[in-house]
Amino acid sequence: QVQLVESGGGLVQPGGSLRLSCAASGVRFSIYNMDWYRQAPGKQRELVAAINNGGRTSYTDSVKGRFTISRDNAKNTVYLQMNSLKPEDTAVYYCHARRVVPPPNDYWGQGTQVTVSS
Repeated sequence: QVQLVESGGGLVQPGGSLRLSCAASGVRFSIYNMDWYRQAPGKQRELVAAINNGGRTSYTDSVKGRFTISRDNAKNTVYLQMNSLKPEDTAVYYCHARRVVPPPNDYWGQGTQVTVSS
């Protein structure tokens, strides 16, 4: 059974940092591209950062220079380091796995809340 379990969310003041983790089980992690999405209240879910199985990364413009996505294939884990956090970063953050080779299966974690507030 495939499971993605996020951790590391919480309440932080503006300008602070958090590190999210997403541990995958039940999958051959190295053949999955991994993403972090977020969804704020009343807004659509948006792609924040992505890392492919080769380690190439991409980011939405609003987090470039502040967030860093990384992966550790030995630990089946993807991370999102978030620095210089802003109130507009407040959202539920979701981990997403996309299989590189057919079949194109994908999986979601349950989400972790990040609240940036003074």
